[in-house]
Amino acid sequence: MPAAATAMFYHLTTKGLDDTLTTILTRAVGQGWRVMIRSPDADLIRHLESRLWLDPADSFLPHGVEGSGQDAAQPILLGAGPITNAARALFLLSGAQATQTEATSLERIWLIFDGGDPAAVEAARAEWARMTGWGIAAQYWSDATGNWVKKTERPASP
Repeated sequence: MPAAATAMFYHLTTKGLDDTLTTILTRAVGQGWRVMIRSPDADLIRHLESRLWLDPADSFLPHGVEGSGQDAAQPILLGAGPITNAARALFLLSGAQATQTEATSLERIWLIFDGGDPAAVEAARAEWARMTGWGIAAQYWSDATGNWVKKTERPASP
């Protein structure tokens, strides 16, 4: 059974989504985790799918797009639907959400949002309240200084 989930909120101000996502994915896959990247934005999914063929330049992140017929076998699955690859970690992009059942069964959730988009910031705040209300531990990270710095965290609650 997985450890209790931690939701990590990444507030992008100086770094880009592609580089941030690639860095975190490399670490997650390196730990042997299966990952789902969820976004309702089909254009973003297509962009990320092509980007993962190119980055990181010195390795390959095995992945697929949901609906390919091999969803369950993918170490990294990109799509808008439910987790079908036994993922232990979930990325939420472009306003995507997790259900309470999903969130409490995962080890890690990353919500990455654009700090220059007021609607995205408000949506992230709402997700923080929702997830911590479920008892999930949460951390808020900012790259405003050029490096990722943990600004605050809330421990899991029963």
